[in-house]
Amino acid sequence: MLLDYHAPKVVHPSIDSLKPPTRSLLSYLFEHKPSKRPATQLPSNLPKGLYMYGDVGSGKTMLMDLFYDTLPHNITSKTRIHFHSFMQDVHRRLHAMKLEHGNDLDAIMYVAADIAENASVLCFDEFQCTDVADAMILRRLLESLMSHGVVLVTTSNRYPNELYKNGIQRSSFIPCINLLKTQLRVINLDSSTDYRKIPRPPSGVYHHPLDKSAASHVDKWFRFLGDPDGDPPHEAVHTVWGREIEVPRASGRAAMFTFDELIGRATGAADYLELVKSYDAFIIKDVPGMTFRERDLARRFITFIDAVYESHAKLVLTTSVPLYQLFTSRSEISSILTSAHEAGNLPTPSGSEHEDVDDVMRQMMDDLGLNMKMLKSSSVFSGEEEAFAFSRALSRLAEMGSLEWVERGLGMEHRGGKGEKEGWQRVRSRWREDSG
Repeated sequence: MLLDYHAPKVVHPSIDSLKPPTRSLLSYLFEHKPSKRPATQLPSNLPKGLYMYGDVGSGKTMLMDLFYDTLPHNITSKTRIHFHSFMQDVHRRLHAMKLEHGNDLDAIMYVAADIAENASVLCFDEFQCTDVADAMILRRLLESLMSHGVVLVTTSNRYPNELYKNGIQRSSFIPCINLLKTQLRVINLDSSTDYRKIPRPPSGVYHHPLDKSAASHVDKWFRFLGDPDGDPPHEAVHTVWGREIEVPRASGRAAMFTFDELIGRATGAADYLELVKSYDAFIIKDVPGMTFRERDLARRFITFIDAVYESHAKLVLTTSVPLYQLFTSRSEISSILTSAHEAGNLPTPSGSEHEDVDDVMRQMMDDLGLNMKMLKSSSVFSGEEEAFAFSRALSRLAEMGSLEWVERGLGMEHRGGKGEKEGWQRVRSRWREDSG
């Protein structure tokens, strides 16, 4: 249907129409019910969107990227963006509107019109709702976008009914779920295969333990991914929402941090998004293992991994433990296994209980999709969202550690030379534009 689709011209509502009507003292005294907003009308020719959901590594993002890259020529404006980045941008726009016009302004319709002007097709990656502030505006925001003729395509780990599960005031979010199920075609992409974990030649970007060779490992990769001759290593500063982010060592398009310098500070998604717009490669030193006692650090690090992956950047790590122990210690995995046995999600071991936890952990990393039930039922994670984030991060680390990922965009002859490098740069440039 998109072949013949032409979105209607976007018409911005007037600022006055978004302000509450002036009310007299008598209306305050005698009006019992607040006036309802007029129902939002959707264009009759608006094509149904797509909502693709499935477990980590099931190919959701790849399919959406293929869809985005092959949209017909009549679609003249389109945007592909990570959902978290999109909501940050929406809240920033709403905040700016209210600063200019006052807190009583109902700015959602106006912001939706602004977005619709630049995207008749809007592709979200990783649609989820974990924040009550997002939950309260999402239905009206999505409905307003559709009213301007925007076709929505999104990926998610969740079936729509599972979104914002157990969230605060979830009843207010149910209309958003109904809207998604009505206006988008819901497709299940679950697979027993995590396609990111299909064996690829390793690149050697990850090193453990933190021994003497760890220092030479990061220096080698910093020289390779940076530009030490044209842009000698130096400190750099970037500004995000009025705050400064310090980069201890930068060279060319590469940045180097210790784990404490990047994750140990009070940083968040907005900081990481700014960094991945400025750099193509990151070298992170001295990454520790993170147990339930360091859950805040683990969440920040997972958010950083997601930002690097979404931007197609390179990642080099030196870690104190193997990757599969980054977010769970041996004792925590033992606890997960015990819970899984008790819940009947795993057969009872024949030998001594969990005699080789490392082997089990490796197996989990090899087949996370089959073990999500174990992770969800474990008390180690605070909920299903955290278990999904944990498995997604390890899956993405596996893909980013491949030779294919690291060589992409470097212009190597066996990859396509200069043409391949220019193509990768165009992908990175488009991502920066869509994330801006």
